[in-house]
Amino acid sequence: MSHTILLVQPTPRPESRTWSDYETVNECMEGICKIFEEHLKKQNPSSASITYDVSQLFDFIDRLSDLSCLVYHKSTSTYGPHNKDWIKEQIYILLRRQAGK
Repeated sequence: MSHTILLVQPTPRPESRTWSDYETVNECMEGICKIFEEHLKKQNPSSASITYDVSQLFDFIDRLSDLSCLVYHKSTSTYGPHNKDWIKEQIYILLRRQAGK
């Protein structure tokens, strides 16, 4: 249970910056997947269902101007920054775990 702040900047414009917070890293990773799913829905408004693979999700992440997480570390009472590569690794672990259920 590590409070996580997600920082997103979809375009190069600074005014496109947003943030959201989650109770856990896993909830944050699920939130990123939901952001991607919403993006797909906007791109395919007539599709009844949306499917994608992890490579498409990772390409989406790479195309964002900026994406990072700040994860709370109880032992030091500080937030540690994490970049896109760390985020993709955490999403991969989450999806593998979900697929194994």
